[in-house]
Order: sequence, then structure tokens, then C-alpha cells
Amino acid sequence: MRRSLFVSALLGTPLLCLPAGGGLAAQDALCDPDNGGLDLPPGFCARVVADSVGRARHLVVTPDGDLLVALRRGRGNGQSGGLLALRDNDGDGRADVMERFGESSATGIALRDGFIYFAADDAILRYPYRPGTLGPAGPPDTIVAALPSERSHAAKSAALDADGNLFVNVGSPSNACQVEDRVAGAPGQDPCPELATRAGIWRFDAGRTDQAQADGERYATGLRHTFALAIAPWGDLYGVQHGRDQLHQNWPELFTEEQGAYKPSEELVRIERGDDFGWPYCYHDPQLNRRVLAPEYGGDGEAGGRCTGMKEPAFAFPAHWAPEAILFYTADQFPERYRGGAFISFHGSWNRDPLPQEGYNVVFLPFENGRPVATYEVFADGFAGPDVSPRGARHRPTGLAVGPDGALYLADDKGGRIWRILFVGSRRFM
Repeated sequence: MRRSLFVSALLGTPLLCLPAGGGLAAQDALCDPDNGGLDLPPGFCARVVADSVGRARHLVVTPDGDLLVALRRGRGNGQSGGLLALRDNDGDGRADVMERFGESSATGIALRDGFIYFAADDAILRYPYRPGTLGPAGPPDTIVAALPSERSHAAKSAALDADGNLFVNVGSPSNACQVEDRVAGAPGQDPCPELATRAGIWRFDAGRTDQAQADGERYATGLRHTFALAIAPWGDLYGVQHGRDQLHQNWPELFTEEQGAYKPSEELVRIERGDDFGWPYCYHDPQLNRRVLAPEYGGDGEAGGRCTGMKEPAFAFPAHWAPEAILFYTADQFPERYRGGAFISFHGSWNRDPLPQEGYNVVFLPFENGRPVATYEVFADGFAGPDVSPRGARHRPTGLAVGPDGALYLADDKGGRIWRILFVGSRRFM
């Protein structure tokens, strides 16, 4: 009988209940001595389950314990896109079987009701899935075709709810919908024509094939790019959007270099039907803790103007951290304080000069009664290594998933590494 990456014979017994002696050795065998290069809280350890697999973005775990990973196509480095399926046949916690399917450059992936939903840049595909089969069980159907993917922020993310709705992020191709994109002093287009087909969340019927974007509903608007998208355990849709760039570079008379580095916020938003979060006309200022009018639309860095009354974020993270994925933890392998809270991966960005680059980590944000409480804490760090920059980083965190045993999985699209994180309590540190 094969042992998957996630459901081995050892893990049939909860880790914290393993007996002393042999149990400790067994726990250590599940993790790498250096945690695969990660810095984790006390009581946690990590193992590299796969490495150099390509530009791994979002991922899911099947009930059998296989990993399904969406891959982005490399830029001139020969790395192909498509769907990667991973399996551990010998039970050592590392993938020893890898198969690739398709070639589409993709970011989003989800598993629901016997199907693998695969978010390519220009379409949402649906592969049949059969338990025990490594990867898809047949060719895909097209759920939504011809999604806009020109210029920047072409990558799509997706989330499915319990009612058969498919929510898709369609990112903006620009920074602030300027007449000339990213040109200093260029005014914004008003109204912004991008909002008709981009910079928002669209809702589709997850069970219907051959839809066009016009067949869906623009569920929420004013979101520049929402890679991180997930349904909370209580049914609400949440996202973490990428804020705009270049406040100082384009408007040096209004913003210092330092202000450009720490503004605007990366926003965690609770997304409801009909919401408008204000982009490109508005951004969230972390100092003022509210939305302000963007300079492209006459703002001076303080005035709220037309942004007054637009929906505010549920939580504001530091600027230019580049959120990639959000995962609500509902398993019980981790301590109770993590249950119901959100893990969020930050890919790291380029636009924090002259301040040091930040992000390149995974944080945990506690929730209580369906709302974030307190503040975030850095849960996993050390991805980048000594050179914390887009080019110099060794790894940049992307996708998050939970296995049937409650372990947390992290993906990386720089080195192509996938980690598995477990809680082993104090045993490993005695």
C-alpha cells in the first residue's frame, strides 16, 4: 500500500500523542534538521517535500494525500507551466513521483466535488479527478474562457463556496489607471475603463461550462489585484490585495521617498456582493487608517474626497509586501490558538526603496467571531536568505494548503521548493 506525502502509517497516530523514546525519533524523522531553511515558532518543524519543481504558485492536497500544484511559465528560463502532481510512494515524507499535465501558465487551483479547478491566466479549466489517480483523470473542460490577460497582473486566483459559486480575481493591468501608465504626473482616467472587465472579483457558476466573462457577475470592484482569495470557514469571502506603487516616484512634490515606501497598505478585505474598495481613485493610508484620494485624481495625500464612505479593509498590512495566498486553518494538528485564524503568504516586492525590502514571509492573523483580532505575527521566515530582494532571494513564498493530517504546506516560485510544517510541541527541543 502506498504512503502519500500526507497520510503515512506513522501519521495515523496524532503527533502529540506519540509515546516517548521512539516517538521523538519518529517526529524528528518527519522534519529536516534545519527546517529546510525556515525560521519557525518554537514547537514547529518543517521538511522539504519537493525542490526545484518550477514556479510553484497555489497548491491543494487531495484526500489521498497527493499534492496538486499550479505552475507559472518561466520567463526565458525554459520552465513550463501546467499542473504538477506529486506523490510519496515510500513514506519518507518526500515526493518521489512527479507528473505534469498541460502547459498553461497558472496561479490558482482548487479541488471540489470530483473536479480540479485550474486558474490559467486567460481561462478557468476543470479537470475530472478520481481518488487514487495521480493528477487529473482526463482532459479538462473550460468553465470560463477568454478572460482578459493583457499586460500586467494577468494571473488569476479562484475560490469556490458551498453553493456552487466560483469567484475569480481579475487583476488590473496598470498601477493607477493613468492616461500614461507609471508616468510621473500623468492624470488618471476618469472613469477608469479597466473597471468594466478588470480590477475586481467575478462570480461564475462552477458547474457550467463554456462561460464568457460577460456570463458572470462583477461581484466586487475596486481591487487592484487579489491573488490571495479564500472562503472562510463561516462562509465569507476574503482577499488580500496588492496596493498600488510609485506614490513618491510619480508625485515627489506630495510624498517623500520614505512615504512612498510605507504607503499604501496591503489590504485584507471581506468581500460582499456590490462592494467597491476604491481603486484606482483611492488607496488606504496606514498612518491615517482610512482611504484617501489618489493624486492621479486630485488627491493631496490627506483628503478623503470621493473615497469617503467606500468600504475599508478588515485589516491593513505593511506596504509592498505583495500578498500571494490566504488560508484559514481549520485542522487540529496545530495548537488551538491557530484554529479559525488566517495564514497569509507575502511574496515580497521591489518598491520599498530607500527602506529595506520586506515581506518574503508567512504571517498568522488570529480571527474571533469572524473578524481579525489583535495583530499579525510572522509565522515562517528565512525564505529569502541574506539578499532580501526579488533577484537575490533564494525563495519567495506563494501557495498555502492543509493536508488531511493538519500539516501546513508552503510553495515557493523562486527556487521551486515545497515545505511541510508540523507542530511537534516541546519534544524536539528537550
